[in-house]
Amino acid sequence: MKELKILSPCGILGYGYPKESFYNGLSKKPDLIAVDAGSTDAGPHKLGAGVGIVSKKAAKKDLELMIQAGYDLNIPVIVGSAGGSGAKPHVDWTMAVIKEILEEKKLKMKTAIVWADIDKNYIKNKMAENKIHPMNYVPELTVEDLDKTNSVVAQMGHEPIVKALEEGAQIVIAGRAYDPSVFAAYPIMKGFDAGLAYHLGKILECGALCAEPGTTKDCMMGYLREDHFLVEPLNPKRKCYISSVAAHTLYEKDHPYYLHGPGFALDLSDCKFEQHADGVVKVSGSKFVKQPYAVKLEGSAKVAYRTLVIGGTRDPIAIQNIDDIQNDIREQVAAYFDDIPRSEYQILFHLYGKNGVMGSLEPVQTPAHELGIVMEVIASSQELANTICSSARSTLMHFPYKGRKATAGNIALLYSPSDIEFGPVYKFTVYHLMDIDDTCELFPTEFVEL
Repeated sequence: MKELKILSPCGILGYGYPKESFYNGLSKKPDLIAVDAGSTDAGPHKLGAGVGIVSKKAAKKDLELMIQAGYDLNIPVIVGSAGGSGAKPHVDWTMAVIKEILEEKKLKMKTAIVWADIDKNYIKNKMAENKIHPMNYVPELTVEDLDKTNSVVAQMGHEPIVKALEEGAQIVIAGRAYDPSVFAAYPIMKGFDAGLAYHLGKILECGALCAEPGTTKDCMMGYLREDHFLVEPLNPKRKCYISSVAAHTLYEKDHPYYLHGPGFALDLSDCKFEQHADGVVKVSGSKFVKQPYAVKLEGSAKVAYRTLVIGGTRDPIAIQNIDDIQNDIREQVAAYFDDIPRSEYQILFHLYGKNGVMGSLEPVQTPAHELGIVMEVIASSQELANTICSSARSTLMHFPYKGRKATAGNIALLYSPSDIEFGPVYKFTVYHLMDIDDTCELFPTEFVEL
């Protein structure tokens, strides 16, 4: 039976995984080791600031085992969305780690970098051709927003990774990539069904999250065959069930049957999940449906600075009046700093114990006996954020709310110093689809002999 085995060490590179699970996977002789390293779950800061999701030490710890195993077994090692966001600073950071590992281990491996950075002038030309489209709930892209954006990346599909593999890459470090494409590229190159390859990639990209108990910090093996695939945890403490694998198929999707990627949709309406063996699930019926080719663009811009205070209260009178307190504090600060336009700053309250997570969308209204208060100031400069936060915090601590008994001690501050200077604030300014014709032209490959 034709079969290709893919070892997924963990949900994101640097999250960590048990050595025992990884070695268990190696004993099964995988054909590929692949891992996703990125996400937009952490918001726009990582992309805008050019910093990683995980520490260098954590990334190196994960990569050391993977690279050594790739060398020993003579199989490809593929990393997608390198460094977290997949822009040049993140890829360079990842490559420095890999160079260090190869030098220390005295290994020589042909390494390909697949860049995902998109020139803003190229995007402007596409805008003029009406080939840039906003994602749901995102405004149309403007030249003004694009100009203030730090950097823009595009999510590559499997094609640029396949090209790097065909040219002999032993290690592929991809910039921003559509998460499942990192796992689907090699099997598609080997002639396996694209629908099954992408569905398997969708499951493997999160490590053992599809198992019970689920986690991103453990290893999974995928067995891709001609008309189905199997998924198996590599830790005996975990098992895959029909319910757990089917549930994970729904992960991060806006429709139960369709998953859109670069140039295709994955049609799962005829998908079948079966218990193949104890802890192993068989999946079949996944279909790859070609569509006009579009890639998702992601860009982030620095838009403000932040300072915050963390405190709390258990005064029932303050809790009862907390909405009025917020509004009055804003007005008092604005009145004192009447020489500063209110458009230059915002004072925001996040009340944990009163709609702290869902805000106005919270369906359950229950009285709290204590509130966690995060008071956040967003301003056009760090100095202004510090100034407004200091004033708002002192006003909060001694605010004469209706019914107050004690004149002090109603607010407990978590830290000293109380005001925490956060630094720059970033915003997604580009979160759009771009129509393209050539699946590889935006993603040049650079080969490095390390």
